[in-house]
Amino acid sequence: MKKLASNKAALVLTMGIILLFVVSAGYLLLSGGKRNAAMIAEVWQNGVMIRSIPLTSETADFSFTVKGEGDAINVIEVRGGRIAVTSASCPDKLCVGMGFHDDSLLPITCLPNHLVIRIRPLENGESADAVTY
Repeated sequence: MKKLASNKAALVLTMGIILLFVVSAGYLLLSGGKRNAAMIAEVWQNGVMIRSIPLTSETADFSFTVKGEGDAINVIEVRGGRIAVTSASCPDKLCVGMGFHDDSLLPITCLPNHLVIRIRPLENGESADAVTY
């Protein structure tokens, strides 16, 4: 009798996991392909926003350098509506390994150089016409 109960519990657990997977995959497929809002990248260093960049596919590709304390340097590139740290003076270069981003799921960070690139949707009334310093 115990074996039948444990088999039934395992079947219910397996079906629950499969249902959760199917619902999650459906949500990602339906919502992941479209971006409802224009995105903006904010470049922060030492807790101060130093640059705000609209991320649209129409934005011309460009790169710029952020200098920090000592010899700290990060080269940031904007390409095709995406942003990345392409070169850094930090020892581990994890920020370079994060690659290009165009969503707000995870910020690009370079902790040794105190740099954070946060991507967020534009809010109502905000303009994405210019790059600010």
